Amino acid sequence: MMRLPKFEYRVPREISEAVKMMADAGPDGMFVAGGTDLYPNMKRRQQTPKTVISVTRLQEMRAIRGDAETGIVIGPSISLTDICNHPVINRDYPVVAEAARLISTPLLRNMGTIGGNLLLDTRCNYYDQNYEWRKGINFCMKKDGDICWVAPSSPKCWAVQSADLVPVMVALGARVKLVSTLGERMVTAEGLYNDDGINYLHKRPDELLTEIHLPPRNGMKAVYKKLRRRGAFDFPVLGVAATLDRAEDGTVRDARLILGGVAPAPIRVKEAEGILVGHKLDQERMAAAAEACYLKARPLDNTDFLMNWRKQMARPFVLRALEELR
Repeated sequence: MMRLPKFEYRVPREISEAVKMMADAGPDGMFVAGGTDLYPNMKRRQQTPKTVISVTRLQEMRAIRGDAETGIVIGPSISLTDICNHPVINRDYPVVAEAARLISTPLLRNMGTIGGNLLLDTRCNYYDQNYEWRKGINFCMKKDGDICWVAPSSPKCWAVQSADLVPVMVALGARVKLVSTLGERMVTAEGLYNDDGINYLHKRPDELLTEIHLPPRNGMKAVYKKLRRRGAFDFPVLGVAATLDRAEDGTVRDARLILGGVAPAPIRVKEAEGILVGHKLDQERMAAAAEACYLKARPLDNTDFLMNWRKQMARPFVLRALEELR
């Protein structure tokens, strides 16, 4: 049985108190919300904070306000189940609720939060093992070692960004607020993620995610498609988020195509977007956009399924997403 290591558990009541606690804890501190990612990682000794600061009592981070016309602000401590069931999100931003329903299982969605999913640790077959297993292969670059077993000659870690809501937020053009004792700042969802399996966030450890901002819809439609082995529980081995804004005559005014689950960060395929913008959404354009996404996808052999097959599946999944939007 894997057990949690010893740690100090602190429960602030205000955001200012929470960031002060983190500043005091320094590099040995970590924030936690639902704990569905952090606590299993602690049991496997992938992460070993000496101080864990819970954000579950911060009421400022448990509200949803706004609508499609003004944009919506989502508190990151709201559970994934509440995101799935919230009437405004289902009415105005249904792709967020749909993607949340595809995450894990009902029990874990009751615990897991939307903020936790956006900050989910990257995953890899060589990393997501218990301590004894990882010690047996002499550890990996992401934790305690100095080599990436997926690509031994690579200078960087290739652990995969596998959160369902990440490509959706990038496609929607969302922004997030980060707060620390040094102040607060707004970051785009696209700018939050870094193409490195270890340093996968452009976010300091002392910063707390306090708000998620979705822009006004302005006629935009969005969809998310997920590839996984089982119909529930599994992480995505490919995720496709697509948004389209079309004029009355059907011409695409704006488009975003985001691939998740195939790299350390979500991939925005601007080449595919350029194929669609300024044109009507016919079969030829959709096929060309799907081909551009296929060429951009770069999965490695560090998750479920064969990596070449996962790359090939980018074509049909992008086509399905675009056909649904059409």
